[in-house]
Amino acid sequence: MASAAYARIDALARHLRYRGDERTVEQLRADLLLGRDPGVTVPAAAAMAHLRMPASTALTITDHGCELEGYGPVPAPIARDIMADPDSIGRKVITDAGRVVTGIGARKYRPNHALRDLIAARDRECTAPQCHRPARRCDFDHLTPFARGGPASHLNGGPKCARHHHLRDEPGWTVDYDPATGTGSVTTPTSRTYTTQ
Repeated sequence: MASAAYARIDALARHLRYRGDERTVEQLRADLLLGRDPGVTVPAAAAMAHLRMPASTALTITDHGCELEGYGPVPAPIARDIMADPDSIGRKVITDAGRVVTGIGARKYRPNHALRDLIAARDRECTAPQCHRPARRCDFDHLTPFARGGPASHLNGGPKCARHHHLRDEPGWTVDYDPATGTGSVTTPTSRTYTTQ
């Protein structure tokens, strides 16, 4: 609750600052906390607190690993209460065994920075044959389209330059990539297939 209260006060302070209040954000937070609000009406803002919880703890299999961002560890029962609140929003975060983020649930279309870095390190360049555009300057191409439930994950995508990313939507063209093997292929309307690894 303390983290949620802080998030609300911070949002109100930033709103006042945006509206032209000359006090610093820190001063505004302190004044709001102490009830020295100058009487400016601000819209209600939903408090946002980020809670990390392993799936095993959410399912009551274990009772550890819960952390409230900006606060620290919290007991599992409290974390599950926050999670069960009807106003809470859950998002799946996929990690490897070392807890490095490798993907975000399908609710996000664009990959986060960690996922883009992972893909750039893995693939290095556009996955279309004969294309050497650096992966960091490419689009993220969903293998299973986002509109059909394809998540933004390292197993469902790879880097494609803008030209090859849009080529897959052209009649007669097939552009494919297998992240597990690093094999990319393009099939032309004349049925010629080019591959790269």
